[in-house]
Amino acid sequence: MKRSSTLFLKIALIFIGIPVLAACLFLLPQIAMEANEAVKKGSDLAFMVYGLLMIMYISVIPFYFALYQSFNLLSYIDNNLAFSAFSVKALKKIKNCAIIIAAFYVAALPFIYIIAEVDDAPGLVIIGMVFVFAPLVIAVFAAVLQRLLQEAILIKSENDLTV
Repeated sequence: MKRSSTLFLKIALIFIGIPVLAACLFLLPQIAMEANEAVKKGSDLAFMVYGLLMIMYISVIPFYFALYQSFNLLSYIDNNLAFSAFSVKALKKIKNCAIIIAAFYVAALPFIYIIAEVDDAPGLVIIGMVFVFAPLVIAVFAAVLQRLLQEAILIKSENDLTV
């Protein structure tokens, strides 16, 4: 496989990580400051925002770990180790990280529901569900790739033994 295609995907991974980092450094602290002002005014809703912010910050850890594993997977492809146990392990870790992220956002749905109920914004719950289903789609895709890769490795090892 050409290195240019994997190089493009590695650059894409970097560009995927930059907005999340920017949100964690600039957007989420701004929301926290607004929640601080709401607490000073006596709003109980601000504590729901704190819960959401905590979940968002914690979910960044498995997100970046999955990006790192994706980067490793592309490196394995570059080194002609695409059909190896290393690739299967990387896909398994990506799948697990996606499941963890989805679980965090499932835990966040009650907070989103309460905020949506107070603000009379039912669309907010649907937006919250996107943050649950997107990692689940990635987890299913990684699980399918992991299974296919395991079977390809098995077929390859059987073919190597018959020669």
